[in-house]
Amino acid sequence: MKDKRILYVSSELIPYLPENEVSKMAFEVSKEMHHQGVQIRMFMPRFGVINERRHQLHEVIRLSGMNLIINDMDMPLIIKVASIPKERMQVYFIDNEEYFKRKAIFTDEDGNLFKDNDERAIFFAKGVVETVKKLKWAPDIIHVHGWMASLLPLYLKEYYKNDPLFADSKIVTSAFDYKTKGVLNNKDLVKKIKFDSITEEKLKSLEKETNEGFLKIAIENSDAVIKGSENLSEEINSIINNLDIPVLDYHPLESFTEAYSNFYLNKVL
Repeated sequence: MKDKRILYVSSELIPYLPENEVSKMAFEVSKEMHHQGVQIRMFMPRFGVINERRHQLHEVIRLSGMNLIINDMDMPLIIKVASIPKERMQVYFIDNEEYFKRKAIFTDEDGNLFKDNDERAIFFAKGVVETVKKLKWAPDIIHVHGWMASLLPLYLKEYYKNDPLFADSKIVTSAFDYKTKGVLNNKDLVKKIKFDSITEEKLKSLEKETNEGFLKIAIENSDAVIKGSENLSEEINSIINNLDIPVLDYHPLESFTEAYSNFYLNKVL
């Protein structure tokens, strides 16, 4: 894996957010590949609960400053960066005052999902791609973790399909079991994505208001899938098991490194 380039994009990441299946695995796989000599870049949203002073986040002026169009609105993109000192790894944070300043992650104080989570996910997907383009850094693999990163494969395959920087990039999605109070994809999501000239035919998995629409659309637009949770829903398992792309079964944190390396090298690339 030495000298390969992997872009890790995650909804959540330790040490910046609480430890869970997504935040822990996204960090551990990045760290292990980094130790193997892989060139990595890590991206996550800059949620308002992240303590910028403690983690020494700072804005990267040369990367910030552009506006992203989200549902016909101009939304400023701010890029921040921090280092994980012990690992010598940098993390890029996608930020916007409207979407990420609030002192919460996905839900309000009553546990209800934010109504603009759909726009936040679109902004995150576009923000990651536009930042990587500014870095002029062409990844061999783009590995997606967590539901808020799940629109990235769709945008890469459709909205950015003619961008030469990603012409040879392979997309891997890790499928996690995600329990939430309420429905992730609301009825306006398809309309907002169609604004970006992505056809309705490509969005069928988002038409039903279900918890699994985001994950389904990510899987459908990936070149390979990893089962990130030991127990996935029957529907997601059925979709994965019927894929005509490489699939890696679940591997726990204690024993994933060799399996992931072999999967990247022998099945994905």
